[in-house]
Amino acid sequence: MKKLLILAAAVFSLGVANVFAQEAEEAAAPATEETATVVSETEIAGESFHHILMQKFLEGGWEWMLPVLFCLVVGLAVVVERILYLSLSTINTKKFIASVEEALKNGGVEKAKELCRDTKGPIASIYYQGLSRYDQGLDAVEKSVVSYGSVQTGQMESGLSWIGLFIALAPMLGFMGTVVGMIGAFDAIQAAGDISPTLVAGGIKVALLTTLMGLIVAVILQIFYNYLISKIDSLVNDMEDASITLVDMLTDYNKK
Repeated sequence: MKKLLILAAAVFSLGVANVFAQEAEEAAAPATEETATVVSETEIAGESFHHILMQKFLEGGWEWMLPVLFCLVVGLAVVVERILYLSLSTINTKKFIASVEEALKNGGVEKAKELCRDTKGPIASIYYQGLSRYDQGLDAVEKSVVSYGSVQTGQMESGLSWIGLFIALAPMLGFMGTVVGMIGAFDAIQAAGDISPTLVAGGIKVALLTTLMGLIVAVILQIFYNYLISKIDSLVNDMEDASITLVDMLTDYNKK
């Protein structure tokens, strides 16, 4: 599922770049009397948000904006995949523990294992691993629960490193565009032999727009990253509490 989302994000990014390039060529074409009339009517009616966004994207230089946009789209694809995974991993812990305890009392370990096998989520998986080693003793159960809890935590944290990479990479790409824009501005000054606002304005504008885009992408992904971290921490706490409860339940069951 994660691979499909990332592939779709990559295709979407390339499609957006192609659309923007086509619109740039149309914008650069000589204006006829008819197109001038349309432009005038558009200016009177006011520019749409899509047109403004596309215009700023092109003004910043699509060759520098596209990598930043790619970071945003792929990063959001990973975020969506992680949110769906964590949402499916979230269950009513108290209700599940009560069901396992009842199954353990009425049907024994096998009945409780069957219930855990039919329930999704990391807590159910941990319970199944612990119950599977009940015949080896409570020490084996406890070690199994701890070990498999670490495995489940690693699975929940999968993909977060990519989001962190895009958070760091997007501003860096923006700053790289800034440096290139400033170099272009100074090259224009050197070629003209004079400092004129019209010469340096273009380069400075590219610099500011690429930096702004990179920072916006980093802020958006950082918000989702922190949300995912808090969600994972909450699930890990539930897993630890549920693991202690499982050991206590098996201890009481072993005494009977």
